[in-house]
Amino acid sequence: MAGTTTNISIRMDTELKAQADALFGELGMNISTAFNIFVRQAVREGGIPFKIQLDKPNKETAAAMREAERIAGDPEVKGYEDQAELFRDLKG
Repeated sequence: MAGTTTNISIRMDTELKAQADALFGELGMNISTAFNIFVRQAVREGGIPFKIQLDKPNKETAAAMREAERIAGDPEVKGYEDQAELFRDLKG
């Protein structure tokens, strides 16, 4: 590690910072140490060290979710109280 350090300034939501301070404090470090760990890992991996993605389903999953909602709301579709009842019906 180089013998010199530099200061940086990061803008962050006040509540988010408080939550981060509490979490990192429980882990025995401050936010500066946590940020340094993040940056070192990013440099080691050559990118952000975790997956960044939108929290939304792909087209296939979205279609399956719509189908499940349709089935759940259809009074013509038989429901089951438990697996035993379902298996009895499957065995016919």
